[in-house]
Amino acid sequence: MPANRRFRNVVRIGPAQVATYYDGRGREKHTAACTAPRCGFSTDYDSRAAAELAARTHRCAVR
Repeated sequence: MPANRRFRNVVRIGPAQVATYYDGRGREKHTAACTAPRCGFSTDYDSRAAAELAARTHRCAVR
């Protein structure tokens, strides 16, 4: 059964989005994900600053 993640505080930085959610154990997590087609970049972080830095420095390898 997939986890029910409700994203909040969603911000778009270039082609990537940064959002905050609570994981299955109730801890606050932050994710950065690229919305470009066929990119596949998505990572989770413990701090919002790290997720925003990853989104700002992300470069899509797909051309």
